[in-house]
Amino acid sequence: MSGKYTLVCSRNDLASTTISRCLIEKYGFLSNTDSTFYSASYPNIVLHISENNLLYMDNLDEKYPDTFSFIFLSQHRSQANIPALTCHSTGNFGKNTFGGEEKELGICYPWIQKQYLIELNKFKDSVPDYDIIIESTHHGPTSLKKPILFIEIGSTEKQWMDENAANTVCKSLFNVITKAPRFCNKVAVGLGGNHYPIKFNELLLESEYGIGAIAAKHDLPHLDKLLIEQMIHRNIEKVLYVVVDSKGLGKEKSRIIHMIDEIGIEVMKI
Repeated sequence: MSGKYTLVCSRNDLASTTISRCLIEKYGFLSNTDSTFYSASYPNIVLHISENNLLYMDNLDEKYPDTFSFIFLSQHRSQANIPALTCHSTGNFGKNTFGGEEKELGICYPWIQKQYLIELNKFKDSVPDYDIIIESTHHGPTSLKKPILFIEIGSTEKQWMDENAANTVCKSLFNVITKAPRFCNKVAVGLGGNHYPIKFNELLLESEYGIGAIAAKHDLPHLDKLLIEQMIHRNIEKVLYVVVDSKGLGKEKSRIIHMIDEIGIEVMKI
């Protein structure tokens, strides 16, 4: 298995602009067109810089048909304004308020997210003010034919312009995507918990599991059998487990467990 990655940035996203500047200045990416950048040092990586909103880029397959995976580099917002370095898969369990299609999930590649999180934690002393955490699955784009991962810096303008954070993100990411792509030993999807699913975060860091799509507690009312099957199958790695936050399912617990039993996939409670 070989991989060609497309890194996707937007000039209308401040963190994305800071990260793209790091890629141009430190990794030698030069413009081939107004939007496409290449580096002689990294022939398997393309940098795409657009004027458009990252959440609505569902047509990149047409421009980069030989891409193995799309990695979006973005700003992160939160009500608490906590400095954070996050990553997550894309998808809408309900309405498509922020891009993508309703009830559609982007394709996942759990190995990239797991390895990026591991690498990021190796550099945590260089970003001591930042939380390092995955997020549950949310927003677009969802219709690309290749795996999607969002990598984000948050949560205010101060962090979006932080060149040290951007450099840490780039170092961590390149430590992953300059190696031959691999698969995780065990792959699951996640159900339950809040938007920042700490139990799933710990599982990624402390076990051999990779995790694809994650439906947080607030998305569980939208889940039906077809969406759970989509979580399992919109994945380039074979999903054999559903990991459940046993205290994070709320009143949906019995309904969710019944659907999982009907599908016939192994459940692991954490």
